Amino acid sequence: MTIDTTNMCSHLQKKLFDAEGVYYPIWQALQQDAELTGVVRNRQLHIYRNGKKVLVLAGKAQPKVIRDDKLNELLSV
Repeated sequence: MTIDTTNMCSHLQKKLFDAEGVYYPIWQALQQDAELTGVVRNRQLHIYRNGKKVLVLAGKAQPKVIRDDKLNELLSV
């Protein structure tokens, strides 16, 4: 999966793409699970499973869980 990081918060980029970042396991899951997609909106990453929003990741704010999903188990914050 490719995500346009042009409008993504720099704090979020570090948390998501650095191997030691708290969201890195979620990035790995996005790469491996074909049901998951991600879109950058308002500097945040909105994650969808089969077209339904499950999670919103922000750089400085806490993640917002929208739906119960196995992806939420990967949050370590």
